[in-house]
Amino acid sequence: MPGPRTKAVVCVSGGMDSCVCAAIAASGYDRLYFLHAEYGQRTQARERACFDRLARHFKAEQTLVCRLDHLGEIGGSSLTDTAIELSPAELDSGKIPTSYVPFRNAHFLTIAVSWAEVIGAEAVFIGAVEQDSSGYPDCRKEFYEAFQRVVDLGTRPQTGIEILTPLIGMKKGEIVTLGASLGAPFEMTWSCYKSGEVACGTCDSCALRMRAFSQAGIEDPIPYAAATD
Repeated sequence: MPGPRTKAVVCVSGGMDSCVCAAIAASGYDRLYFLHAEYGQRTQARERACFDRLARHFKAEQTLVCRLDHLGEIGGSSLTDTAIELSPAELDSGKIPTSYVPFRNAHFLTIAVSWAEVIGAEAVFIGAVEQDSSGYPDCRKEFYEAFQRVVDLGTRPQTGIEILTPLIGMKKGEIVTLGASLGAPFEMTWSCYKSGEVACGTCDSCALRMRAFSQAGIEDPIPYAAATD
């Protein structure tokens, strides 16, 4: 019989989805290792502060903060290049917003798998969402299935690391409901792509978050500038 699940690496951005993903990991694994990336994103300082709070809340065994400055140098995203305007909220438009950082999640997963192999973790969690989301191509279920194959081929045979995407097929409102049931500390999270002080309420990420809480019938614990204008 397989032994108990003990160690998991969790990719934690500081946002709503990664918070719920961490809560799910905490419900099934004894020891959590939190991974965060700084790549020159607009709200980097606020995201890091949220990550630190979440790591303390979930009693992470260890944290690893990686500098991926090359993503900012490569550019191509309004998150890392202020010369590129942030796309306004166009929910369900089918368009990929300018906030997409090309192939970003592959970078995160590569680091997470390397760390997981070293510490002997059984799983890597990432809070990717395919449905009811911004439509980033590296948030599709097929992407993670393909990456799992890469992990199986590129690590030692006895490693057995599983890439887990528990939110991939959920709608945002369902994620909020699930998070609330798990006691996820939404007040410690940050979703805005534009501001690190008060959430703008107009960017794609804010719009998705506000709609999610509305659908769930739960009050969002963070304020929005657009609501007070």
